[in-house]
Amino acid sequence: MHTVTVLALDNVIPFDLSTPIEVFTRTRLPDGRPAYRVRICAATPTVDAGTFTLQAPWGLDALAEADTIILPGCADPAVPVPNDVLDALRQAAAGGTRIASICSGAFILAATGLLDGHRATTHWLAADTLAKLHPSIEVDPDVLYVDNGQFLTSAGAAAGLDLCLHLIRRDHGSAVAADAARLSVMPLEREGGQAQFIIHDQPPTPRGSVLEPVLRWMQDNADTDLTLKDIAEHAGMSTRTLNRRFREQTGTTPLEWLHRTRIRQAQHLLEGTDYPVDRIASQVGFGSPTAFRDRFKRVVGTSPNAYRAAFRGPAGRCPYKP
Repeated sequence: MHTVTVLALDNVIPFDLSTPIEVFTRTRLPDGRPAYRVRICAATPTVDAGTFTLQAPWGLDALAEADTIILPGCADPAVPVPNDVLDALRQAAAGGTRIASICSGAFILAATGLLDGHRATTHWLAADTLAKLHPSIEVDPDVLYVDNGQFLTSAGAAAGLDLCLHLIRRDHGSAVAADAARLSVMPLEREGGQAQFIIHDQPPTPRGSVLEPVLRWMQDNADTDLTLKDIAEHAGMSTRTLNRRFREQTGTTPLEWLHRTRIRQAQHLLEGTDYPVDRIASQVGFGSPTAFRDRFKRVVGTSPNAYRAAFRGPAGRCPYKP
């Protein structure tokens, strides 16, 4: 039987801890036998889980006996990982053990050095921090999980479910994974990635900056066919100077800033109105529905229709008034 060992460290996030326990303990093979043996291990006799204290039945030696190790996230990923934990994880990896992290558990895995040179993900709020602390890791904040074979990482919260179901499918095939997904009341595969859950506000611009008036004008006129030349003329600058100022003060280009504004307005309309997607595309300033769908997919990570299905509120309560 495949042994899954979940490592609980101080300040473990209870949701991340419980997700693999629930999913793997409920998974059954076609003949009804349990597909996994699940163990909880810790480096200390008791673990502070915030709202409760956990007594794990196994110590770090259980990691050497695991087929798969799951690393739940911790509330403060900046807290150093104990050396004995890092050594035990490295030794398990050297023996071929599969290691997967959930949410900020990626910081634990990254601290071992095992993710160096690999692509990885974590909760989108922590992605920049992970990238800064571990520049040798290619951090992708837009996906629900990343499978590098032996090492896997997932985004935050419910993405841990996606990762566990993916592992079950790898181990036992789609039929067993589909049964596990039904028990978890989850689709076996979700469309899109973390990008659809990120609030895509514009980069902050210092108040009183030379760009503040032109940014307000661009937002008010985002539904019109603005060109780089139009924006530069309104700002009283050459296109070259405008591009330079935008890079300095917003970190992006004028047209990228404009497209992001249009997509944000489209998100509000998708959430709060019954308007057809083609009408929304025209209303927020895209010349064609195809161009709108392509841009929306690049920015948000899913299609306009899928976004509406996931985030739709009561029709007619739209905070954006075109």
